[in-house]
Amino acid sequence: MSDKTRRRFLQLTGGVGAITLAGCTGSDGAEEGMDEDGMDDDEMDDDGMGDEEMDDDGMDEDGMNDEEMDGTDPAEAPRASIDRFSEAAGTLLVRNDDNALPGPDEPIDFDQAPFITQGLGPDGETVQYYNFDVQPTTPAPIYAFFYENGDPVEEQLNIVDVIPGDEGYNDFWQVNMVTVPEEYVPNTVTSVAGISEAGYDIEPTNTIKNCPIVPEGSTAAQHAGDDHDEAPVVQGWYDSQVVEYFLFEEDSFETMDSSVPLSPIYVTFNTNPGQDGGGPESGFRTEDDSTQTHNVVGTLPGDAGYSPLWRVTVYDNADFDDVSDLDSAMDATILDDEAAHVNCPIVSVE
Repeated sequence: MSDKTRRRFLQLTGGVGAITLAGCTGSDGAEEGMDEDGMDDDEMDDDGMGDEEMDDDGMDEDGMNDEEMDGTDPAEAPRASIDRFSEAAGTLLVRNDDNALPGPDEPIDFDQAPFITQGLGPDGETVQYYNFDVQPTTPAPIYAFFYENGDPVEEQLNIVDVIPGDEGYNDFWQVNMVTVPEEYVPNTVTSVAGISEAGYDIEPTNTIKNCPIVPEGSTAAQHAGDDHDEAPVVQGWYDSQVVEYFLFEEDSFETMDSSVPLSPIYVTFNTNPGQDGGGPESGFRTEDDSTQTHNVVGTLPGDAGYSPLWRVTVYDNADFDDVSDLDSAMDATILDDEAAHVNCPIVSVE
């Protein structure tokens, strides 16, 4: 993955208009090297102090020291340890001796079972979607930086406060706009605590982004919604450590009553829930000698009401052969009409 792809800037749409989560360097209009009074950077004021006046603790008036004002190079920063399959992080996908799911910080190939499924669309289309496990409907906050003039802060990584396994983590992020002064240096702030300490204004938006945090080197070769053949990998900050996350943009969507919207999916298993070894642990039922399930999604990217957070309805596997589209799935015998909410972005439709 190239650095250009890894540092790809999120494109936001929503009530605040089209927003780029990064941007060009801000300018206050003063001539380079001069302040508004026409004094150069080395010129002293009446008190014998320069523009970057320091207090007795070596801090400037914004509470930042010289090292912080230089910004942090993400390439030299530590990386957070990521484990999506621990008991704290996973629900359906929890590592054990039998499934041999990747360990902490091990790259994940999401194009291998059990992370990708072939199902059916509302009219019987063949669809493929990734499986990112159960997620809550309450989004987690992600913080994007903007100068006072409205320009995004180029090179500043977005900041999150939770990673998989933390209480409140979610693959779905509600975008918050952080306004910084024009002299702000990118990556001076690298944590949510740093935003609070600096006292910067924060404006929540209604925009939701599907950005699962993954171990470095993880891949997802399919992606729908724009000109990318694979899911872009973006870097961010977590507690002054670098994290990486996929960005799925097969559709845009916003919060609904402060929650991530849901869309229906109908699924069936090799063994029905309630029976020995039944439900998810038995695996999705497929056609003979095929990976084709008869799991049916209720919406596709571009449809009104589409969301990659699916409300899972389980139908009786006795109806498997009769289910071929949404209408027939709705006619099947329903065993559980809201078994879970799972993050499964659709990545192909044929």
